[in-house]
Amino acid sequence: MSDNRFYITTPIYYPSDKLHIGHTYCTVATDAIARYQRLRGREVMFLTGTDEHGQKIEDKAAEAGVSPKEFVDKIVCGDRGVLDLWKLMNISNDRFIRTTDDYHVSAIQKIFKKMYENGDIYKGKYVGKYCKPCESFWTESQLVDGKCPDCGREVQDAEEEAYFFRLSKYADRIQDLLENTDFLEPRSRVNEMVNNFIKPGLEDLCVSRTSFTWGVPVDFDPGHVVYVWVDALSNYITALGYDNDKYDDFDKFWPADVHIVGKEIVRFHSIIWPAMLMSLGLPLPKKVFGHGWLLLDGGKMSKSKGNVVDPYILAEMFGVDALRFFLMRTFPFGSDGNFSNELLIQTINTDLANDLGNLVSRTTAMVGKYFGGQLPAGCKTWAEPQEVDTQLIGMASALRDAYQKDMDTYAPHKALEEVFKVIQRANKYIDENAPWALAKDMEQSGARLAHVLYNLLETTRICGVLLTPFMPESMDKLFAQIGACEGCRTWDSAGVWGSLSDTATVSKGENLFPRVDAEKALEELERVAEEAKKAALPALEVEPLSQEQVDFDTFCKNDLRAVKVVNCENVKKSNKLLKFTLDDGTGTPRQILSGIAQYYKPEELMGKTLVAIVNLPPRKMMGQESQGMLISAVHTERGEEKLNLLMVSDAIPAGAKLC
Repeated sequence: MSDNRFYITTPIYYPSDKLHIGHTYCTVATDAIARYQRLRGREVMFLTGTDEHGQKIEDKAAEAGVSPKEFVDKIVCGDRGVLDLWKLMNISNDRFIRTTDDYHVSAIQKIFKKMYENGDIYKGKYVGKYCKPCESFWTESQLVDGKCPDCGREVQDAEEEAYFFRLSKYADRIQDLLENTDFLEPRSRVNEMVNNFIKPGLEDLCVSRTSFTWGVPVDFDPGHVVYVWVDALSNYITALGYDNDKYDDFDKFWPADVHIVGKEIVRFHSIIWPAMLMSLGLPLPKKVFGHGWLLLDGGKMSKSKGNVVDPYILAEMFGVDALRFFLMRTFPFGSDGNFSNELLIQTINTDLANDLGNLVSRTTAMVGKYFGGQLPAGCKTWAEPQEVDTQLIGMASALRDAYQKDMDTYAPHKALEEVFKVIQRANKYIDENAPWALAKDMEQSGARLAHVLYNLLETTRICGVLLTPFMPESMDKLFAQIGACEGCRTWDSAGVWGSLSDTATVSKGENLFPRVDAEKALEELERVAEEAKKAALPALEVEPLSQEQVDFDTFCKNDLRAVKVVNCENVKKSNKLLKFTLDDGTGTPRQILSGIAQYYKPEELMGKTLVAIVNLPPRKMMGQESQGMLISAVHTERGEEKLNLLMVSDAIPAGAKLC
């Protein structure tokens, strides 16, 4: 691949639900780096997309009563879906891949067969633990407190015929790659990968499934579908045309310059992906960069936890460029960052409104007021430069090189810090020179005033060029206000002081970054959040699927107790009923029948602590006695009715009175 070409990717996102601010963070960062490389004059291929196969998608589609393809189509292509979000956030991706695309599916079958034929894939039997949310298999020793080490959620026993990839064969080569090259960054991720996954013994990887069908079929062994990571990781090469006729860019852009990924999937990209490429005899990517998480109230944002932030709301309230800037300015890219609405507003007001906004507004206003919008020819130079001039000009002239160093090492937050040091120095320069005082005697000080204002315009221009990858629309407006021509907006011009014409036409224009009323904005965000909570609140029913309405006073007369599930099974000849054997603390098992079979499998409820009404008269259901009712909540999601049993902590003893 030519040095003038640059291939960068995001992960392909899993469309089990709409994307949140964490996904936006990753994609905006990748977009800023891609735009920076284009600014440098490189030919960029920027890929993003969606990973659409797997058991979780199949299950969610079944719950929604639609096909898996219909389910993912709605999330990817539907209103306010993935494509809409990236359009809103001004993401400049060159290509978008979906793993359900025909060309990708056929290429995956060829890739799988190649690795099978070269002996790196073999058939066996998987027995172990499986985390459905992460779609990951684990051994007993890898679990943390008996739960998934990645997400901390419950795992389930799994046993099925499967194909395996000889990942262990490549352990030594992968360890050497990680320890002796800069393939994986930040460097802190290397020790984690080596110590946690390679040194304990790298196990072969399950790469096919037979317990569900929503995946790429293994064409030489019906009943097997290609498991998630072979399917998903290969997108980086199939999207370039590897093993398909859709595109013809593989030789042009591979190997990738960098895969930008969240730290939770570094293991797959730094261990499994290079091993797959080694098996295929293909060059390895130059780098995998694992960024940190955005944390909310100290915890990772997660769709399953329900603690996510909607980027649509923030972008619509504060502006797309302001949100893009905040994400890149505030959080060190390789580390975790604590997100809050207060921090967002503070960043907008401090950096954008006070610093950059004031610089542009004050400078253009003074050029308009004192010179009619156009400085006099010859004002670039000053016969006897003052120290404040040389300081500002020196900082602005050196800015591009410092910025480049940070951007090339995937530290956009540091690059922005360098830019804002210059912006802050320019605002100080205004106060030091007091243009309003110089304007009192234009005959004596007019030339000096013009030079001061030119220095401010030129500093603003250089900063604007370097801010373009982060806030492209706002910088176009900035250039228009300071009269910067197309030739003054280039990478080369950012390294040359004096590129702006001294007679450029300046116009004050709109306020680029209005100051946010923090109190009012926070109240509005709280109101929106409360409305969202209310919309998501389930309708409480004392019997699943019952249409009977119960007033609150009557409901409170019920005896609600914690009950532990001792056994749960389907009721014969019924598609709706599950039969529970419950420990209610009395020492005598209690049997309750509940019409929730379409929402839960019996094995999912074993050992759980539920809430039951125990003071109701027994009644017959399908010829069997039911001694009470289980409390559940019904809600509507995407037009489909869903139900959740009310579960309480296992620490609450069976029989504990709850109401």
